[in-house]
Amino acid sequence: MTESDQTPHHGTPAGNTPADGSTLPASVADLLKRNVDGLVPAVVQDATSGQVLMMAWMNDEALHLTLTTGRGTYWSRSRNKLWMKGEESGHVQRVRTVRLDCDGDTLLVRVDQTGPACHLGSTSCFDTHLLFTDEDSGRAGDSAGTTHETAEEAAQ
Repeated sequence: MTESDQTPHHGTPAGNTPADGSTLPASVADLLKRNVDGLVPAVVQDATSGQVLMMAWMNDEALHLTLTTGRGTYWSRSRNKLWMKGEESGHVQRVRTVRLDCDGDTLLVRVDQTGPACHLGSTSCFDTHLLFTDEDSGRAGDSAGTTHETAEEAAQ
């Protein structure tokens, strides 16, 4: 999650009614299985390449805003507020589709990403630590604890 893109939204604590009075439609809200904090994990995927870009959390208000604005909007657990991806960095996410998994407990958000998705500057938040690849001689750690920093390094 790229919390450096957070800006002060006047959001509400997870699970409460949005400040602007808008609500997630009951037909959607009833499908969600939230954690104890009223949040659902959202896996964000590049709509063209299929690459997983990041994972973030959504409360009902963040999902409502994502569905109505077409911009990736998430709930920051550390700052206790909403944040729209790219509002400060310009690395915005134009949402193409939002799907709910079969259990109702995880969202898949497919986006057109502008710039890097990771707050560290990588295309994906999953570019930093490759813990296993079928090209390894075995499991991560079997080679004296060696892991690869990127998929590109693993391929070399």
